[in-house]
Amino acid sequence: MKSKNYSLTDHLLELRNRLLIIISSIGICAILLSPFANTIYNFLSIPLLSVLPEGSSMIAVDVASPFLAPFKLILLLAVAITFPVSMYNFWAFISPGLYTSEKKFVAPILISSTLLFYLGILFAYYAVFPLIFSFFTSIAPEGVEIATDISSFLSFVIKIFFAFGLAFEVPIITLMIVLFEITTVKSLSRKRPYIIVIAFIMGMILTPPDVISQILLAIPIWLLFELGLFLAYIITKNKGK
Repeated sequence: MKSKNYSLTDHLLELRNRLLIIISSIGICAILLSPFANTIYNFLSIPLLSVLPEGSSMIAVDVASPFLAPFKLILLLAVAITFPVSMYNFWAFISPGLYTSEKKFVAPILISSTLLFYLGILFAYYAVFPLIFSFFTSIAPEGVEIATDISSFLSFVIKIFFAFGLAFEVPIITLMIVLFEITTVKSLSRKRPYIIVIAFIMGMILTPPDVISQILLAIPIWLLFELGLFLAYIITKNKGK
C-alpha cells in the first residue's frame, strides 16, 4: 500500500528541502575539516611517499595547487562522510511513493550499499595503493626522477576510490535484480563467464592503463558478484520455504 498522493508542488518543495539539508551538511562538514586539510592530504599521500626513492617528493606545478588540492580533497571527503545523510534524505524523499513490501528492501539496501562503498575506499587505500604505487615507481626508466604533481595525484586517487567504491556495490546490484525478479539465480549462474569478462572490461575502463590496478579491480568485482549471487540464493530459498 502506498502513502497518500502529493501534488507536483509538494514534491518539488520536498525535493528542495532535502537538497538543502544535503548541501548544508556537506558545507558544515567541509568547514569543520578545513583546519586539517594539509594533515588529511599528507595522510592520503603516505602510500605514495613511502615508496618514492630517497630524496624524492611531491611537487606543485600550478601556483594555486598547494591551496586547491587540499581544498578539493576536503570537499570530496565531506561528501563521502555525509553520504549516509544524503542516502537517508534520498530514502525519505522516495519512501512515500513506495509500497510497504518495497520499503522493507530499500532501507537495508541503502545501509549496506553505504557500508560497501566505504569498504571499497578502504580496500583501495590499504591494499591497492601500496601495490600500484610500488609498481609505478619500480618501472621508472633509469635517470628519470619521480616527482608527482599533487593535483595529478589527487585526481588519480579519486578515480581509484570511485572505481573501487562502485565495484563494491556489485553484491547489492546482484541481490536487487534477483529480489525484484528481473532475473534468477540460475540464469545469473549460467552467465558467469560473461560476468567475468565484464569485470575485466570494467577494470580496464575504471582504472589507469596498467595491468596491476585492472586485475586488482576485476578480481574483487568477480568475487563480490559471487557473494551477491550466494546471498540471493539463500534469500530466495528461504523466501520459497
